[in-house]
Amino acid sequence: MGDVNLCYRIFTILTRRKIISQGTIEQSDLSRCLSLIDLTFLGVGSTLGAGIYVLAGQVARDVAGPAVIVSFFIAALASILSGLCYAEFGARVPKAGSAYVYSYVTVGETLAFIIGWNLILEYIIGVSSVARSWSAYMDSFFNGVIAKHFQEAMPMHVKMFSDYPDFLAFALCIVLAIILAVGVQEASKFNLIFTGLNLLVVIYAVTVGAFKADIKNWEINTTSLHNNTRYGTGGFAPFGFRGILTGAATCFYAFVGFDAIATTGEEAINPRKNIPLSIIASLLACCLAYLATSTIITLLVPYYNLDENAALPLAFRQVGYPIAQYVIGVGAMCGLTTSLLGSMFPVPRVIYAMASDGLLFHFLSVVNDKFKTPVRATMVAGLIAGIFALLFDLKSLVDMMSIGTLLAYTLVGISVLVLRYRIEEESNHKVTLSILSIVMASASISMYVTFLGNEIAEGKWWALLLISISGLIVLCCTILVAVQQQNNDDIYFKVPLVPVIPILSIFVNVFLMFKLRGPTWVRFGIWMGLGFLIYFIYGIRNSSAKENIRKETDDIDYPETLHNDNEKLIN
Repeated sequence: MGDVNLCYRIFTILTRRKIISQGTIEQSDLSRCLSLIDLTFLGVGSTLGAGIYVLAGQVARDVAGPAVIVSFFIAALASILSGLCYAEFGARVPKAGSAYVYSYVTVGETLAFIIGWNLILEYIIGVSSVARSWSAYMDSFFNGVIAKHFQEAMPMHVKMFSDYPDFLAFALCIVLAIILAVGVQEASKFNLIFTGLNLLVVIYAVTVGAFKADIKNWEINTTSLHNNTRYGTGGFAPFGFRGILTGAATCFYAFVGFDAIATTGEEAINPRKNIPLSIIASLLACCLAYLATSTIITLLVPYYNLDENAALPLAFRQVGYPIAQYVIGVGAMCGLTTSLLGSMFPVPRVIYAMASDGLLFHFLSVVNDKFKTPVRATMVAGLIAGIFALLFDLKSLVDMMSIGTLLAYTLVGISVLVLRYRIEEESNHKVTLSILSIVMASASISMYVTFLGNEIAEGKWWALLLISISGLIVLCCTILVAVQQQNNDDIYFKVPLVPVIPILSIFVNVFLMFKLRGPTWVRFGIWMGLGFLIYFIYGIRNSSAKENIRKETDDIDYPETLHNDNEKLIN
């Protein structure tokens, strides 16, 4: 009996929830100054950068061929599904911290910490990867002199690290952190101008490129391929369906950034309305931009001739448009700069929120009286991002970022389902068990497709049986959730077609996670190990949620009944 009580008490600690009273929901130590336009441009600016100017060329050249368009579409679908879930939470709980604080008030502390820790990984690596892209683009204008110098002077022959330390990328991260520490409004104006220029350049590239587009670049050309199997079979999808899916997992990185909007809950004007609207608007704009530019870039030149560091401008040079090359080069620098700013912006907000709750070190929660920004959290984030940019190459950073983001998005989808069906205890248990079954079955399907793809394609009965059983579990559990009664929340935005859209979001995110490489999972495991070390040594003892505990026995606390204000808030 004692063991049962101990397990229960530990469980209640791990699942204790954050209480935000209705009276304090609008209170903030941060400056509330961001309008709907500011938020939308923040989302576009943080999303529309390296994906267009760097990643599209890399994925097309080495992974998917011209079918990179399909890869971008699949990645866009996953992001839009997750974006709808974020939009609902942004309308419910407009506080700093994004998905971290959403999950804290709904599903509990441990999952909230996992989401928050992964968001920090997502944003920091986003900064690092864009900084390396910015550095590579700048280097391309000097014919690779910078990279060549450091490769010769300071080579790094260490597995999973870059070939050389990128000091330019490191300096960028530090300078950007200083800019953001000075003030949000100033950084927002900077972002607005540069994002506008970036959008104009994208429109210019698509319009001008259409005059040189050649559909033959989507056709098989064995003479040009020189029988080099590295470049697949030629044609629109030279690497097959597997290449498209692998490309989608990497292209997903290009859409990461919209969730930066969700971290502005304490700095946005009318956050319950403007956060959902800006998330949806920025995602749609970026989706159109990625599909258009990836189409143009693969129609301009054969995919195997694309440059891996500066594909878009150099494609125009190959077709005899040198002026367009330089115009796009300027746009690329603007786009990468705003993407860098947008990626850095949410990092200190998540760190600030977690430190304020006691899950990270308290000194990171201090807000500067003069600038009204979390200066310490900002500088720590800039330093860590700079170290990542200094040491890791772009591909490693992109993959590691994707896995953390996909996990966070999966947990957001789960949180939406849990919250929608939180009415009575019996219904809660059915929904919880169904969601767990859906996640496990989705992981099984993803594993079968990843490792038994050939057997499934060949129609082997046992492979088809395995995937059919898992698919049937997902379908039955979805129906079981759908027949449960939902709560009738009155909020500005709600995810439509619940439970279908959140479940689709969960499935797609889990599936894309299985398409990432093994070393990515190793690095991710190290990151999560470090996070759990911090949580179980420091966070679990210093959590502000301990105020919700009413009884202490043997240093283990019983949870107090959740305050009604919390239920009113999330409902």
